[in-house]
Amino acid sequence: MNWILLIIAGFFEVGFASCLGKAKEATDGTARFWYAGFFICLFISMYLLVKATQSLPIGTAYAVWTGVGAVGTTLVGIFIFKDPADFWRVFFITTLIASIIGLKVVSH
Repeated sequence: MNWILLIIAGFFEVGFASCLGKAKEATDGTARFWYAGFFICLFISMYLLVKATQSLPIGTAYAVWTGVGAVGTTLVGIFIFKDPADFWRVFFITTLIASIIGLKVVSH
């Protein structure tokens, strides 16, 4: 169950990073909406991370949390913000995903 909480926390990390990107692009008063989303996602992500680390090793949990956030944010950047998707970026995202899976496999 704590692994599921950790993955969901990583998705909310993607949410707060994406909200920052949208706030940067926002015009008129919509930036406040995106900053509100940022703080809501930040709170939920941190809360779930704390809950997950009550039974998972902190080093593993933090690495998986940041890894899910990094992979997700990069994919959002590619598909939503039109960031480049060159070979090396995709290659290193793939190795990061493999590392996250590896940490899950070797954790007790």
